[in-house]
Amino acid sequence: MSVCLKKHHRLKDSKKNRVPAFFWACLVMGIMVNGSSIVFAQEVISTSPSESTMVLENFQKPDAKGFPQGWEAQRSTVTAHETYTIQEEDGIFFLSAKNANQRVYTKQMTWDPKQYPILTWRWRVQRIPDNADFLAAIYPSLDVDLMFIPVNTKYVWSATLPVGSVKEGGMFSSTEIVIRSGTEALGQWVEERVNVYEDFLKIHDHEPAPQAWGISLLGGAGVEVDFGSIQVQSE
Repeated sequence: MSVCLKKHHRLKDSKKNRVPAFFWACLVMGIMVNGSSIVFAQEVISTSPSESTMVLENFQKPDAKGFPQGWEAQRSTVTAHETYTIQEEDGIFFLSAKNANQRVYTKQMTWDPKQYPILTWRWRVQRIPDNADFLAAIYPSLDVDLMFIPVNTKYVWSATLPVGSVKEGGMFSSTEIVIRSGTEALGQWVEERVNVYEDFLKIHDHEPAPQAWGISLLGGAGVEVDFGSIQVQSE
């Protein structure tokens, strides 16, 4: 869906050049407000037999509570364990999210976004409450900012907004790109493919870090959505 950003090339230089005088004050504030969501490098991903594809997550390693090993909660671990659980269906493993109110994220997944720019994943919406708009999102993080907070792009499944809709992010929010719209696929697995490297360049106007910093997932309020295997590809 990188083509969706062609009309959004007018990027703000102010996002790249923070005022040094405010750095430490902002750092303290950012840690107080967002400390639970700071992601640090700790884990290495697995690779697939194909050199052109790397499997980031296949959800085949639940912990004792059914939560994916190596993943953490944005805020409440107790709530995350209640709303995100690994399930299995016909030999296929996936992460089920029911009425989520926070993201879950990985610690660092080590891949070179320039070498493996294509992110692919499967998801399936099972239930949608009345008047719902936001259904689910995936956030690849290819860098961190001056406060060491992951720099994300938010790829959204919306019930109402058209594919290609873009909402520009701010200091503590991600740029949102709608890549799937509508409810016609209710109950069906669908696969997405996005060029996260190109999108990062167009949104942030600079190269990402040499190694990506991780991925977050989020289900909508009242929504039941399943997340399948997540991979990156060279092309």
